[in-house]
Amino acid sequence: MSIFIFLLGTIIGSFLNVCIHRIPKKESIVFPGSHCTYCSTPLKWYDLVPLLNFLQLKGKCRYCGENISPRYPFVELLNGIVYLLLYLVYGLGIDSIYYGILISILIIIFFIDLDHQIIPSILVVIILIWDIIYKFFNFLIYNLPLNLLNHLSGLAIGFVLFLLIFILSKGGIGGGDIKLIGVFGFVLGIPRIFLNMFISFVLGGIISIILLMFKKKKRKDPIAFGPFLIIGFLVSLFWGYEIIHWYIFSFY
Repeated sequence: MSIFIFLLGTIIGSFLNVCIHRIPKKESIVFPGSHCTYCSTPLKWYDLVPLLNFLQLKGKCRYCGENISPRYPFVELLNGIVYLLLYLVYGLGIDSIYYGILISILIIIFFIDLDHQIIPSILVVIILIWDIIYKFFNFLIYNLPLNLLNHLSGLAIGFVLFLLIFILSKGGIGGGDIKLIGVFGFVLGIPRIFLNMFISFVLGGIISIILLMFKKKKRKDPIAFGPFLIIGFLVSLFWGYEIIHWYIFSFY
């Protein structure tokens, strides 16, 4: 079963690559079918085998010989590992499905923002809707508390704080970041949304300094902040309460 889950993750990872490539261009993610981005040759089913096809062809297109970006197998492998880890921790259940789809969407956002410095609103809305469905499902099936006030407060805090940063910095962050942190606030609630923001700013600051030191970026060059928000979100989602408890008991 573990092998099947991993392979399923890599197959879905292949679809994530399509989304990463097409969504910023506002192209359909369904039609036309998969094709080489260089020669536009339609790909056969045997060209779409995750990971193995890249290794077999040594990272080149079968038809035109152009190099295939190593990101394609990386995203496939990453999504496969994520699905496998979720299965090993949560088994086959609603939690695995919820986290799997959530993280897959975040992978798409991560690389789109990295490449284009944009965060598509439709993906942010899908995360919000998906989390609402998950929370109501747990409430109806498992009688878990909704705590809607806490989650709505998290949304408001994240959105308002980033909106203030946007205004005071005169556009230092993007509108996509504001919407994304608002949805993260709804997912996490209080106090984890504060941890999310803290980790994101610290990580963003460290990476920005490193890029400036090695002259990979100049002071006025834009740096995508979405990836840092996503990393902070995932850390807060899975280990947030443990980190907060550790901090409180260690320093107070």
